[in-house]
Amino acid sequence: MKLPLLRRVASTRLFCLLFLLPIGAAAQTPATPGPDAVGTAVAPQDDADDAATGPARFGIELEAPASIQPFLLRHVDLQRFRSLQDLDGNELDRLLIAAPENLRNLLGTQGHFSPVISVSREPAAPGDAQAPALGTVRIRVEPGPITSVASSSVYFRGDIANAEAAAAQRETIQRRGQQALGRSFTQSGWGQVKADTLRQLTSERYPRGRIVNSLSDIDTTANAAHWHIELDSGPSVQVGAVRVEGAERYGTATVERLVGLAGLRPGADYSLSRLQDAQQKIADSGFYTSVFAYVELEPEGADRDSAAPVVVQVKEAQLQSIVLGVGGSTNNGPRLSAEHRHLRVPGIGWQALSKLQLERNDQQLSSDWSAPIEDDGWHWLAGGRLARQIDDETTLSSLRLSAGKAQASALLDRRYFLQFDRARTVNTASAQASSDGNEAAISANYGWTWRRFDTLPYPNRGYGLGLTLGVGMTLGSVRRPFVSTQARWLGYWPLDPVSEALDELLTTGNTPGNAASGSRLGRLALRLQGGAVQANRNAPIPDSLLFLTGGDTTVRGYGLRDIGVVQTDGSVTAGRYLGVASLEWQRPIWRNGVRTPWESVLFVDAGTVTNQTSQVDTRVGVGAGLRYNSPVGPLQLDLAYGVDAKRFRVHLNVGFSF
Repeated sequence: MKLPLLRRVASTRLFCLLFLLPIGAAAQTPATPGPDAVGTAVAPQDDADDAATGPARFGIELEAPASIQPFLLRHVDLQRFRSLQDLDGNELDRLLIAAPENLRNLLGTQGHFSPVISVSREPAAPGDAQAPALGTVRIRVEPGPITSVASSSVYFRGDIANAEAAAAQRETIQRRGQQALGRSFTQSGWGQVKADTLRQLTSERYPRGRIVNSLSDIDTTANAAHWHIELDSGPSVQVGAVRVEGAERYGTATVERLVGLAGLRPGADYSLSRLQDAQQKIADSGFYTSVFAYVELEPEGADRDSAAPVVVQVKEAQLQSIVLGVGGSTNNGPRLSAEHRHLRVPGIGWQALSKLQLERNDQQLSSDWSAPIEDDGWHWLAGGRLARQIDDETTLSSLRLSAGKAQASALLDRRYFLQFDRARTVNTASAQASSDGNEAAISANYGWTWRRFDTLPYPNRGYGLGLTLGVGMTLGSVRRPFVSTQARWLGYWPLDPVSEALDELLTTGNTPGNAASGSRLGRLALRLQGGAVQANRNAPIPDSLLFLTGGDTTVRGYGLRDIGVVQTDGSVTAGRYLGVASLEWQRPIWRNGVRTPWESVLFVDAGTVTNQTSQVDTRVGVGAGLRYNSPVGPLQLDLAYGVDAKRFRVHLNVGFSF
């Protein structure tokens, strides 16, 4: 079948219907002299020498630019014959006749279509027992100019070609294809562009879509590649009713409601992202240990054009569970924890999670209750917490009770709640840092968190913003109104935006160590945090509503909650204003042209806590660290120097959250 809209080409053009070789050569590590430097590389003897095959029958010396030497030595066909012990000189000469064509094919996969290649054999010197028996094959390669992507066109047939509802999808597919323009041609890149284009088609409305034609048109005169892809979407697919498999103890109503809240109500267009959102919502509900959701495109006995049912297969969690845990941190030393979960409390049907956590400086007993999610996505919450935190000579004991409603999604969380706080601070060395235990307050609060990260838990670009606003009144003998505000921001910026855009296009999966970023420059991460409690100076605000900072996730180089308001006797107390900023340079670590799961980090942190904005004493920490992108989330180890404390500290942090 001929691809429509393609013009006939002159004899100076070479049509290449390229196939994808399993060579994995999308990235190479340049030799030290630079990618354009020409040098001679020798194939190592141990590539062929082992106990089973014996010594190599001939050697290979390659003179070529450093950027392509490792690739050619690794994949040239001659490598496969070096260990054949019955290979003789005549057979090797026949192999050398075919070698230039093999090298041209390899160079074509890297965008070099006009190479100059010479292959010759130098016999072994007489009496040299160390030399290979058949001598040395000498290869000289001048790859010529590299071919760049000059155009990238996508053609549509089927419903997507004219459907108004698919206009944005068509535009997105075409725009993503244009991001490759100007980049060097590689065969693996061409294959990945095709895979990405098909994925863009089948992820929305058209899961039965396919590529019916693809062509990479190479103009050897202009050193230009012209890419053409023809897509057939087939008919659009609408989802039907939800079918739940494996639900017994908790019924199907919650699953059906969560699928609808993800946007997959009967009659809606198929959407892979919404299906994944529904699956995540169901998993986050806590009722199930495993969830698998899919759309049944060919239901048995149903017409092909009928609505496709959403099938959700679940494995239910136990009604009650107890989890015992051990752990530790550089902030708080060893940690012991025990938690009890009840997924359906008798009489009310709520979930209840009760937890006891014991650390060196923090002890906490909490219980959080959650009602089933309602049709609008909101659900009732209630909770209580008893806590004690110890900072040197200061011990803060607090009680917190809260009740309200919350709504959570992948991009936006909202919550409004009433909260009661009571706190008592005792400092064995300072009366100024102690309180009489009567500080209590009640407040009405609204929280809002907005996330726009590209991938989690390993974001490469994007941002998140969280805000909490509260209005309250102190209780006890002195009653004063107060307003509390808290804000936090986290942003990521890749340092090579052009390269990052193409890497996002060409990357087929985001796994630890192979995230969307291919840039060797990495990214910048900026974290900002601020808070304020505004009230009359003599208002007895509970210390649990005020601020301290310092530690693994705030200002590194200082101990947990070391930064606060310094009193005249040298003690540190919580303050009414908080400011924290952190700037990181996160750079992937590469090895042999492959990105590893490790990253290096350079950072500078700064933070302050004060009772008066006119008196700000900022503490600064600087340092470096390593991050390991593990399957359970990022693990970061930092060595930080507290500029004001004049000492080094080691900090360990696990996971990503916002």
